[in-house]
Amino acid sequence: MNWFKNIVPPGIKKIFKKRDVPDNLWLKCTACDSMIFHIDAEESLFVCPECDYHLKVSAEIRFSQLFDEGSISYIDCPDVPTDPLKFRDQKKYIDRIKDARAKTGKKDSILIGSGTINSTNAVMAVHDFSFMGGSLGMAAGESIILAIETALNKKCPFILCASSGGARMQEGILSLMQMPRTTVMLQSLREERLPYIVVLTNPTTGGVTASYAMLGDIHIAEPKALIGFAGPRVIGNTINESLPEGFQKSEYLLDHGMLDKVVSRKLLREELIKFISLLKNQPPPIRGNITEVDGSNGRDT
Repeated sequence: MNWFKNIVPPGIKKIFKKRDVPDNLWLKCTACDSMIFHIDAEESLFVCPECDYHLKVSAEIRFSQLFDEGSISYIDCPDVPTDPLKFRDQKKYIDRIKDARAKTGKKDSILIGSGTINSTNAVMAVHDFSFMGGSLGMAAGESIILAIETALNKKCPFILCASSGGARMQEGILSLMQMPRTTVMLQSLREERLPYIVVLTNPTTGGVTASYAMLGDIHIAEPKALIGFAGPRVIGNTINESLPEGFQKSEYLLDHGMLDKVVSRKLLREELIKFISLLKNQPPPIRGNITEVDGSNGRDT
């Protein structure tokens, strides 16, 4: 085609010149392969208009979808040793961290912040699956603990949006230690009778499911989210049996009593407002000595 380039005037060449198209102009649904115009995806809160599949979103988008506009104040992730075990598999762990930070622009897999939801103060921690699968390491554990401490200081609800493959294997026992540490910290919320609401999204597995993600006062899940400890393929191969249809999906877990509600992302903010209002209006805890009751007539003595 060199002869074409030589004889066609420059003005005509512009017609045939490939236009610059932004990389994020279209999104592809990972469930039905439909192509979604990016602005349409934003308007639908990244829920596929064809199959209703809930696409993965960044932590920042989660905050913007749930918190009042202009109220968000992000909290810096605490500093922790980057690679204390000097771990290496096919690649050095410290290089994996650098690559993840360069790709996502994030310090680690969890973003924490405070703000208001329907003018009610709240603190939220959000797993970001784009950073090493939202895995739980020392930085993520410290972030969750800091978020809980912030909720305690503000005396407000704590919300967790979980999306994680579990504990980060490159940090070994230091990662696994975050499970009991965060669990113990959550007890402080209970003692102060502050609401803890968990939003489980696709996927939430491993050590995150085995600890703080299943300890909420209320457990909400997005539709068709995979939630469990080991995945269905591992379980099926281990027990050498076929698993029930929909096993470990949100709807299956709701039917078996592990969730309180499955909620579309489009209705999630409204549901959070309802649950926060309900939990904040709990009767005050009984303090001091309990008044003795006469068993014969049920009246205070």
